[in-house]
Amino acid sequence: MIDLAEPVSPAALREFRELMVGLSSHFEEKRPGYFDVNVPAERLGVEDRREADWRKPFSLPLLSNTSVDEELRALAGFNPQGVDWHRPFLVYLMGPGVGDEDIFEAEHADEPEVETVLGFRPTHAINVSACCNRGIDHPATALLTAAVMDVVGGVAKAELLDGQRSVVAGLPGVLGIADEERVVLGTAEFLRAWVGQPGFRLVK
Repeated sequence: MIDLAEPVSPAALREFRELMVGLSSHFEEKRPGYFDVNVPAERLGVEDRREADWRKPFSLPLLSNTSVDEELRALAGFNPQGVDWHRPFLVYLMGPGVGDEDIFEAEHADEPEVETVLGFRPTHAINVSACCNRGIDHPATALLTAAVMDVVGGVAKAELLDGQRSVVAGLPGVLGIADEERVVLGTAEFLRAWVGQPGFRLVK
């Protein structure tokens, strides 16, 4: 989530929209500032580590010892469920006057320690929510969040898994750790640095 110190200006909202249109292979705007998108992971800088022959045939036990038509056997040689690199996201601005005020209020209820680290009480926020939870979705979500921050500003707020505090504490762009060391706040630079750490993973 991106916490904002002030409402997003019309100019920044236009840039936000242009960013999402430019990154997306599928784009749907449900309301101003609310985008249902598919984003190719490579556009975010996520390396495609699939081997060149990732579609190579593999054996299917069901067919291995059975006499079958050769055309059917050929169809069984490829995995139709390989990872689709066009990752689905909901990316939306929320808060007073723009929509989803109830979600905004629930997400920001009783956060005095977070506000102390931020140095402000958020007026609005942008949620970047991955619609899948495969390994690729964790770096893609962080890098998409950083790209949005490059346009609209704000501070990234992310929950920490057990053992992650020691990893994030010394990274560039960390503004602080709050809420009994369960939440980290930082800049876009921090998110990009965190993605580069071994075993990087977000709380889904």
